[in-house]
Amino acid sequence: MVEKPPVMADASNDAKKEIGPDALHATEIEHNMTFFVALKLYPTSVFWSIFFSLGVIMTAFDPQLLGNLYATPAFQRDFGYLFEGEYIISAPWQTGLGMGNPIGQVVGALAAGFPMEWYGRKLTFGACVIGTASCIFIQFFARSLPVLLVGELLGGLILGTYATIAPAYASEVCPIALRGVLTAYINLCFVMGQLLANGVIAGTSQLSTHWAYSAPFAVQWLWPLIILVCLPFAPESPWWLVRKRRFEEAEKALRTLASKDVDVTPTLAMIIETDKLEHEMETGTSYWDCFKKINLRRTEISVGVYTIQVFSGIYLVGYATYFFQLAGLPGSKAFDMGVGFLAVGFVGTLFSWILITRFGRRRIYNIGLVILSVLQLLIGILDCVPNYEDRPGVIWAQSTIMVIWNGIYDLTIGPVCFVIICECSATKVRSKTIAIATAVQALMGIVMTVAIPYMINPDQANMRGKLGFFFGGLSAMSFTWSWFRVPETKGRTFEELDLMFEKRLKTRAFKNYKIV
Repeated sequence: MVEKPPVMADASNDAKKEIGPDALHATEIEHNMTFFVALKLYPTSVFWSIFFSLGVIMTAFDPQLLGNLYATPAFQRDFGYLFEGEYIISAPWQTGLGMGNPIGQVVGALAAGFPMEWYGRKLTFGACVIGTASCIFIQFFARSLPVLLVGELLGGLILGTYATIAPAYASEVCPIALRGVLTAYINLCFVMGQLLANGVIAGTSQLSTHWAYSAPFAVQWLWPLIILVCLPFAPESPWWLVRKRRFEEAEKALRTLASKDVDVTPTLAMIIETDKLEHEMETGTSYWDCFKKINLRRTEISVGVYTIQVFSGIYLVGYATYFFQLAGLPGSKAFDMGVGFLAVGFVGTLFSWILITRFGRRRIYNIGLVILSVLQLLIGILDCVPNYEDRPGVIWAQSTIMVIWNGIYDLTIGPVCFVIICECSATKVRSKTIAIATAVQALMGIVMTVAIPYMINPDQANMRGKLGFFFGGLSAMSFTWSWFRVPETKGRTFEELDLMFEKRLKTRAFKNYKIV
């Protein structure tokens, strides 16, 4: 124990009394399990966690696709207007089209919390996928901005649910040793969706017909096809089944998620005891319960770490190719830079798994925020160089720093955010807490969706890289909050985290606090 005041010692002794023998046995097993042993013992857990995260790829693909279409000649010609001899999509229409995803995340995420609790993660996921497949028809056949806007808004309402379903399911089907990587994998799905959108557009952008933008919309049907074929075989979350008192089904789900060598009885006992503990703590199951005193701190942390993604500048990712064009790079080079931009993010997320298994969530998150803030400020400073337009070296330097920024983001706060959200929320209100965090993040995203086109478009503020000053300042303020509020949750069972939050430990006391 790092701090040894009497209160801490007493709290630890109380914790010993509160954890039953079966649950304590399961806790010891999970604490002693290494990553590779867990990978060997829980292969189906890994598979189904990855499977449920496919929806997040769809969530990321759509807005990234739109951002790139603004720089696609055929789309500009068919949907835009002439400005100084070139076709562009007006800032108001960019704002309107871009609203589909963030508005969808607000409404969809909050709405998903109810069926996830009533009908389970599996049925909710299936219903949402069918809805997404239907909305793609509108986008595919759209030949005017108003029709496309309807398709984006309706599709966005459903896409917003996946950011709630995926982390909730991933955190509930895997042991501690895998939890960090599998919840962080959700960030990789965001990157893969963005990367796939960039790759598809890079292959179709030079087409002179409507297929330059219709083909990328059609690609989205691939994910519903794969998901609907495999979904009937997926197990339900054992945590949800226990809350519904369907203990035999919960045990069956645990056996499906583990190999034959694993005795799931202690794990089931731990889930039942954690559920009982949260019932005694009166954590509740409603949205209102997320703001009760027992859960308020946990909700604040979840909302904070997710919203900081927006404050750090992540919404610029969707405008990367457009930004590179406005910065002065030729069209083909801008597309290539856009793809490379996200490829670096992909590699960064893969390396983040190494950091997550070796280092604490708090350290990775805070160090990442500091670096991101510095990089954004550098981009802003470079934009102030005299005769900027006549210095291609400066333009390339800015573009390169943006690529590095994206790599650091996906190495640190991008993936770790999802780990922290899943670990800080109480199990009974996890889907609701994630939904609230997703909704608030999306509300901030709406602000950025409105503001960025006006800040970046040549017929508006034309700020270019000076946006770095804006996002660099926001990142610095976010770091101050994170330092004082984000605790270390690595290596803790959900029952241990319940007890630690109940005892209101100081943020920096979490790391070495002992519950034996």
